[in-house]
Amino acid sequence: MALDHAILVSLLEKPGSGYELARRFERSIGYFWTATHQQIYRVLKRMESDGWVDVRDVPQHGRPDKKEYSVAAAGRDALSAWLHAPIEPESVRHDLAVKIRGAAFDDPAALIGEVERHRQAHTDRLARYLAGEARDFGTPAPEDGRPDGDDPRVTDTPTDVDEPRDSGGQSGVERPLDAERELQHAVLRGGIAYERMMIAWLDDVLATLARFRTARS
Repeated sequence: MALDHAILVSLLEKPGSGYELARRFERSIGYFWTATHQQIYRVLKRMESDGWVDVRDVPQHGRPDKKEYSVAAAGRDALSAWLHAPIEPESVRHDLAVKIRGAAFDDPAALIGEVERHRQAHTDRLARYLAGEARDFGTPAPEDGRPDGDDPRVTDTPTDVDEPRDSGGQSGVERPLDAERELQHAVLRGGIAYERMMIAWLDDVLATLARFRTARS
């Protein structure tokens, strides 16, 4: 996927300025694609030249006008063509996994601090995802945020499908299926599941490395 497609999706969800797009990439779009401000502005300029996006000046009180971007017909066509084209499953490149294997030829226990640092990073990201889910989809986050809690959201069948909710997250109120909202939530649930999987794996790695520290002592 090119950054172009991620920008098109974001602008179809809501037109915005380059700054507003960058903020979205720091939040929800960052679940699956990252980009710097410079990259976003560079691609926006090219997409404007190619006729994929329209731009208009929006007056702001007490501040310079801002440029607001929206998707043009050519941009919709480009996104549609990409959506209907097959893509290959992504290959995983995991530096930490190589380090863990390589530790067999050094001191395995010496890697514990590094693995703990990675675990904390995934724990922090999981907490952000859960907070975002509670904020944007009205789903209460577990009190402790642990990956191994009995959280009904990580199931084979999402609760939103079994029990329709109203816009405030309350069950029992039938409403039309909102493709944009439901698919945004599906992507976020994937991010949550991935972070939980990584934490569980790193816990297993830490338990394995600790055995070598015990054996050495």
